Amino acid sequence: MSNQVYNARRSRLMATIGDDATLIVCSGQEKIRSRDTEYRFRANSDLFYLSGFEEPEAVLVLSPGHDEGDFTLFVRPKDKKKEIWEGRRAGPEGAISSYGADQAYPLSELDEKLPDLLRKRETLYYQLGADDVFDKKVLGVISSLRRVKKRAPEAPVVLRDPREHLHPMRKIKTASELELLRKACEISAEGHLAAMKACRPGMYEYELQALIEYTFLRKGGQFPAFTTIVGGGDNGTILHYTSNRDQLRDGDLVLIDAGCEFSYYAGDITRTFPVSGKFTPEQRDVYQAVLDAEEAAIAMCTVGETPHDIHQATIRRLTQSMVDIGLLKGTLDQLIEEKAYFDFFMHGTGHWLGIDVHDVGPYYDESGALKLVSGVVQTIEPGLYIGMDADVPEAFRGIGVRIEDDVLTTETGPVVLTGGVPKSVEALEEVVGSGLTISL
Repeated sequence: MSNQVYNARRSRLMATIGDDATLIVCSGQEKIRSRDTEYRFRANSDLFYLSGFEEPEAVLVLSPGHDEGDFTLFVRPKDKKKEIWEGRRAGPEGAISSYGADQAYPLSELDEKLPDLLRKRETLYYQLGADDVFDKKVLGVISSLRRVKKRAPEAPVVLRDPREHLHPMRKIKTASELELLRKACEISAEGHLAAMKACRPGMYEYELQALIEYTFLRKGGQFPAFTTIVGGGDNGTILHYTSNRDQLRDGDLVLIDAGCEFSYYAGDITRTFPVSGKFTPEQRDVYQAVLDAEEAAIAMCTVGETPHDIHQATIRRLTQSMVDIGLLKGTLDQLIEEKAYFDFFMHGTGHWLGIDVHDVGPYYDESGALKLVSGVVQTIEPGLYIGMDADVPEAFRGIGVRIEDDVLTTETGPVVLTGGVPKSVEALEEVVGSGLTISL
């Protein structure tokens, strides 16, 4: 995205917090994976949203109306030796020329410069608890400003969480964001389709994972948006199964939950299909129940609806389907009141999607559930998970089904961003195993 996009976001946020406030966001530290190797770094989503800056240890400060400019970045300095080992750094000069900062300083000058950015500001927007080390630094600056002698204290008197204003902004996607989300969803869909075509009994879960993630990278994605789930058989009844080490067996289903991150924006798709390409009658019944619920929930992703109402409707539809196919016994209202469905459907119907796969933004306010507006993107992902020890007919045991798509709400209705992956019973039975055999 261009600096104009980030500048517009900062301007909108500063207009909200006002000229008597300062806002601070940190990008985070590199984390040790083992001994002297680090996890691959990913910048804090809020800092990236406001600046596009991706390096570790950066500190973004917005101080509306400040004499030297509204937007300040503290960054790692240029260092030729470290850049040979660790990669290029923007440095303070690059923070200004490439990222549009009004002023930028090396991190070593933070203690000296930060007090001036906080002085005579009534409110500080800063998220306490995310970084204990930086918390101490910020609180130390406030304490020093309050100890000023011979004149009135100059420290902020109100501490507020920046997410209060920033996250509602992030919830509604702009045209430029939707372009990136569409690309993330498109690549995610290609990974799922590749796995479907290659799947055959005898393969291992990790082989499908490897093919999916290879597709993500080959198509320009930076990361999987989350740890890929490939659960064959009763592994599919474990919601966050990520071991992905078991062999795929003829007669089982495989549940794949995977998404690509493209330019920080996430796709998130789940598909469940028969390893051999053919559903058993019981698998088909469970699958169709989930698919019907998913399609009905997608149809509700319209302006004025609420995620709460979508979830309640999904519970009602899945519960009726479970009665119809013999998983539950009783009247619909009684089963819902008793939460009998919870043994088989124990999670929400969806979540916001954006820079984070479980993206930010409120679902409720003091008046209750918030209504959908044009520009929000959410997942719709009902499922049924029938454990091996479930008190149901034996042929249903070990079946786990989840179907998930990414849905944009618009003024003219819902738009499915992940429609490139088959999900009808007939389409799945046609496509699974139809590609070339792979050897990894």
